[in-house]
Amino acid sequence: VNIARKKRIPDTRVHCCLYFISPTGHSLRPLDLEFMKHLSKVVNIIPVIAKADTMTLEEKSEFKQRVRKELEVNGIEFYPQKEFDEDLEDKTENDKIRQESMPFAVVGSDKEYQVNGKRVLGRKTPWGIIEVENLNHCEFALLRDFVIRTHLQDLKEVTHNIHYETYRAKRLNDNGGLPPGEGLLGTVLPPVPATPCPTAE
Repeated sequence: VNIARKKRIPDTRVHCCLYFISPTGHSLRPLDLEFMKHLSKVVNIIPVIAKADTMTLEEKSEFKQRVRKELEVNGIEFYPQKEFDEDLEDKTENDKIRQESMPFAVVGSDKEYQVNGKRVLGRKTPWGIIEVENLNHCEFALLRDFVIRTHLQDLKEVTHNIHYETYRAKRLNDNGGLPPGEGLLGTVLPPVPATPCPTAE
């Protein structure tokens, strides 16, 4: 009997959740805090301030600081998590991201405009064009590079080694596959016992 198996099983796990925050300029809503508290336990969260062009530069800076403080006070960990920094170089790089970039403040648009002879994505306002990929206007380019270029592999590894293993250990414990107290992170999990096939009498 020939059994056709996929040579490569696609990874359908979610490695990253971009959590968009309303640009209120005040504080996070209780609903946002509650959602992020639950999500941070099962997926890598990257907080993002949407429609950042509705705030002045000073308002944006103050709001970003306030969001970081509220997340810390409420025990909500966002990616990159401090405890997963592997060495001093990682810690230095990620500390800069955590303290300066997070949450990323972005502006979105699917319309193109002519700026200095180039076609750029942007939003047209009475006082000019806000360019999506211009770092002086928006942090979209930083967010894109962070997720796709510099930290993509690490996002996958944290998902596999932390979030998935935590979920797997919990399911095994819930199903009685492990003795009480086992299955914590860092331990080798035994295989799930196979169900014996019924025999013909």
